[in-house]
Amino acid sequence: MTESPRPTGPTASGAPKGKLPGASRVRSGSRVVIIGGGPGGYEAALTASQLGAVVTLVEDKGMGGSAVLTDVVPSKTLIASAEWLHNVESADRLGIVASDKPWQVSLPAINKRIIDLATRQSHDIHERVLGQGVDILNGKGQILTELGSNGTRLVRAHLAEGGTKDLEAEMVLIATGATPRELPDAKPDGERILNWTQMYNMKDEPEHLIVVGSGVTGAEFAGAYMGIGVKVTLISSRDRVLPNEDPDAAAVIEKVFARRGMTILGRSRAESVKRTENGVIVTLSDGRTVEGSHCLMAVGSTPNTEGIGLEEAGVALTDSGHIIVDKVSRTTAFRVYAAGDVTGSLPLASVAAMQGRIAMNHSLGDYVEPLEVSKVTSNIFTAPEIAHVGATQKMCDEGLDAVVTIVPLTRNPRAKMQGMTDGFVKLIADSSTRVVIGGVVVAPGASEYILPIALAVTARMTADDVASVFTVYPSLSGSITEAARQLRHAVDATHIRQKFEPHVQETPPAVG
Repeated sequence: MTESPRPTGPTASGAPKGKLPGASRVRSGSRVVIIGGGPGGYEAALTASQLGAVVTLVEDKGMGGSAVLTDVVPSKTLIASAEWLHNVESADRLGIVASDKPWQVSLPAINKRIIDLATRQSHDIHERVLGQGVDILNGKGQILTELGSNGTRLVRAHLAEGGTKDLEAEMVLIATGATPRELPDAKPDGERILNWTQMYNMKDEPEHLIVVGSGVTGAEFAGAYMGIGVKVTLISSRDRVLPNEDPDAAAVIEKVFARRGMTILGRSRAESVKRTENGVIVTLSDGRTVEGSHCLMAVGSTPNTEGIGLEEAGVALTDSGHIIVDKVSRTTAFRVYAAGDVTGSLPLASVAAMQGRIAMNHSLGDYVEPLEVSKVTSNIFTAPEIAHVGATQKMCDEGLDAVVTIVPLTRNPRAKMQGMTDGFVKLIADSSTRVVIGGVVVAPGASEYILPIALAVTARMTADDVASVFTVYPSLSGSITEAARQLRHAVDATHIRQKFEPHVQETPPAVG
């Protein structure tokens, strides 16, 4: 068996364009070893098995990996509890009045539900993968430097029950994920100083939670704990919350956080976090201190690339330790692929899963489309949510020839009916062709409403195409077609952004 050539075109596998996924059996019977059972790993395992490969997956924490057990599923389950309370925030505006609240927040009950749900999800994934004929080994994998017969790769599985097992494979996928980054003077102890994987072990509700880091993870946890009634202080080293996100969206979230009572310390860098007798004290770089009962460290993550023989096997890493991959998930090493947070791609479960599927389709000779980051949708689960796809406001501000329009939710009749006052729909289109190239939705359930914009971006629909689509009246999705109608008039992007006042505009919307 010989290695396939490097991809040079959109059909990197060499399969005829239009061939149905799963139809190829060019390498049926090939042996595949996957190290890591997160979204990148288990989706790759399912794909490879469906393509006729003999698949072995090595995982030491449980199927689903960190995404299911300690990261995405648990955090979004916590947020779901907070979201319910946010939903009743506007009850009085909807004519619902109660003298006493009939509910009470129980953090132990919330955490128990989180752990139970994550465990069930991991079990479901395990059973599904096992049912596809994949051999699952409980342990850690290591790539060996020597090659096997006919140039195959050798992987050594260090089994949890003891001993090792050597595996020979035509293709190897690394999907080992990432772990929370630690600061030298702010080491988590799992009790008062915590990373996000440790938050679900708390028995008592924090009196005052200090969150260090205002990126996606920090903002989501800060918003969720504030939502269940905890006093929260958010420390940001940048000038605003969510510094890498759409500036209009970040401004809405920061205003909402402040209105709901969160203390936000911008341009404040945490130097150290120490335990006190009854809590924690955070010292800032300017000498100020903040005292609280608990501290969440949300300062990014580091890829799990140490101790698995990558560099020795010829896998190139970046300075940050991430695996370098191309658009079909190949590394620089012979017959070695990688997927997920361990790579330098977007740290999203959806991207990890797609990278895993792409890797197997490519390596096993099936039709594959290389990863195109411009088509990736992302969502931040604050309240309201922020969803994004394609071109960004930053790209427009830096010279992208595009038209931008914003429709505030305050102009949407369904939003008014439901008491929604915060959020908007933003569309970005190419100035000359009016093809929709990006969009942002800030609203409750934005993760659902971004889909039609993502379809428009992927299918290269014009603003006219989107504007001509019928929407239900009244509906939040009606703001998407209204934004598309605005784009048709090619109004200057800067002029529209200056007019945007999300809590003031009350222009009646057009029907549909």
